[in-house]
Amino acid sequence: MDLRQARRRIIVALDVADGDAAEAVARRLAGHVGLIKVGLELFVAEGPAVVRRLRAAAPELAVFLDLKLHDIPNTMVGAIRSARTFGARFITVHAGSGVQHLRACVEAAGPELGVLAVTVLTSQDAAACAEAGHTRGPAELVAMRAGCARAAGCAGVVCSGQELAAVREVAPDLLTVVPGIRPAGSEVGDQKRVMTPGLAITAGASYLVIGRPIVAAADPVAAAEAIAAEIAAAQKL
Repeated sequence: MDLRQARRRIIVALDVADGDAAEAVARRLAGHVGLIKVGLELFVAEGPAVVRRLRAAAPELAVFLDLKLHDIPNTMVGAIRSARTFGARFITVHAGSGVQHLRACVEAAGPELGVLAVTVLTSQDAAACAEAGHTRGPAELVAMRAGCARAAGCAGVVCSGQELAAVREVAPDLLTVVPGIRPAGSEVGDQKRVMTPGLAITAGASYLVIGRPIVAAADPVAAAEAIAAEIAAAQKL
């Protein structure tokens, strides 16, 4: 894998307060990463217009709309139909709703908007899953939900790097989007199930979601390029 291909596998999380800051980051990182992620903070602050604004500012960057939808099917379908008009490449929904919910989302999204099923948040560990009432640990929950995502026709799943092997066993054809990525020596923050870029790629990740290690770096471009180099090197192993 060359650097150009490696850059395409980086999704930068635009966890910033407003559209101006998001646009500045997107313009600066265009050509150095593949996608930009619009999460709840930015989407609630700026509304759907921010997606169109970012696509206009950096048309070479695809938009990953990370809203983690979780509601009754009719409500989720309505939200996804609206999201189709934004021009985003991916949108996230929670996998815990089951196959019927996920299939309805996939049908509403159509071929142009990929539905990614969030399995278990990377901020949750076994204790957090137990507190939430689950009788299974993260790895088993991820595998079960990846199976649901595959049955529903989702484009992929969102999981931690630690569960990539389990996902590949039950859903080898799905894209795997991995948050909780931290370069060696970085602060973990509120994440609990983390992995370095190189290890995640070696384990089979399709895309890596990286926020603070790039956005908050003294030189975001240099940080992104260092991660791309690590990805490229890992793919050659």
